[in-house]
Amino acid sequence: MHVVVVGGGWAGLAAAVELCCHGVRVTLLEAAPHLGGRARSVTHDGQLIDNGQHLLLGAYRDTLRLLDVTGVTETAVLHRHPLHLLLKSPHRPEVRIRCPALPAPLHLITGLLRSTGLTIADRLAALPLCRSVLTARFQQQKIGQDISVAAWLVQHKQPPSLIRILWQPLCLAILNTPVETASSQVFIRVLQDAFAQQREDSDLLFCKTDLGAIFPTPAQHFIETHGGTVMLNQRVQGLRINSGVVQGVTTATQEIAADHVILAVSPVSCQRLLEPHAALRDIAQRLASISHEPICTVYVRYPSHIKLEIPMIGLLDTTSQWVFDRGLYGSGHAGLMAVVISGPGEHMALSNPALSARVVKELAQIFTDWPAPLHDAADSVIIREKRATFSCCTGINSVRPAAALPVHGAWLAGDYTDTGYPATLEGAVRSGVQCAHAVIRRPE
Repeated sequence: MHVVVVGGGWAGLAAAVELCCHGVRVTLLEAAPHLGGRARSVTHDGQLIDNGQHLLLGAYRDTLRLLDVTGVTETAVLHRHPLHLLLKSPHRPEVRIRCPALPAPLHLITGLLRSTGLTIADRLAALPLCRSVLTARFQQQKIGQDISVAAWLVQHKQPPSLIRILWQPLCLAILNTPVETASSQVFIRVLQDAFAQQREDSDLLFCKTDLGAIFPTPAQHFIETHGGTVMLNQRVQGLRINSGVVQGVTTATQEIAADHVILAVSPVSCQRLLEPHAALRDIAQRLASISHEPICTVYVRYPSHIKLEIPMIGLLDTTSQWVFDRGLYGSGHAGLMAVVISGPGEHMALSNPALSARVVKELAQIFTDWPAPLHDAADSVIIREKRATFSCCTGINSVRPAAALPVHGAWLAGDYTDTGYPATLEGAVRSGVQCAHAVIRRPE
């Protein structure tokens, strides 16, 4: 059996690695000159940085398993920290939630009760909501019709202050979608995976090397040493389908025969490949209904002695939302801060110098003992991913496509497919693994 995987992002790489684990011959085609998709490393001034700041959870079992499969030791590439949230504002006391070493979900409940910066009323209001989420594993029929996270929080009598300080930042961080439109079903699913089973599931895993070294590069090596082929700069121009059966793919220079084709590309690119085929147009139209949300990452360099108290701190009442200390990546990154702004907002209309100046001003208001950055605002590195994630809005699970397409041998993989997860690294990896297993179960 020969499987062609179209797309070298984390979903396509996961599918290819999983297939290789089962002895399947794989050819992976990537249009870009590099692997990693929307979670990749880029070079700036001779230094590797990431095109966005990514965070993993201890609950990301498929991702951690594939790292192990490809020979990557967790401790070599990731810092594991028990959940410790620190949220700072220029105008209000800081909020700190630290989960102790207790069994789940007692660690979360105890962490909320012992938190600082939240009123007693806010802490007590959060407990019934947490109990309703964590007492049973996620089952869609128990939640009923999908509603927005904002409406769900109101249903559970969450005070506006708690929504603004805690739930709204967490929702944006997890779903990259504002609480007013975000899917409560997907939000609850992630909360349950993180807090309902084992205490370690809520651990925060921070990268301490560039994204390429964590999975894309080891995955390529694994594929190529297990009989597979990875081809860069190979844009697939079309699917070859005959009598309802996939025959392979066409690039600008060749036709590649295959028994199965996995499309692990963005919804927009996937739509382009599906639309010419009558049997696939309904899926293409469904993909066209999926909207997207942006993420901006602003890199600000300070003197090398500047560092955060913990690897990540949330920012309240500011355009900036989270700041990550890149010093974890080694001495060359000491003093480099990555400021993340998730979702839509008026910041998207600002020029790069204006956005950088705003971020630097906000950091100065919160970290009052920091010196000025080592560069002018006009020289800041800003990465804007306008289609960073699919919009995880209410009802999204009803339009997310399954892995199997209505053409024999044609499949979809990607974080936007029907995994029940938001657009995270785990969602992408999980989709690739699930798709590979489906192919293996139906090899003929």
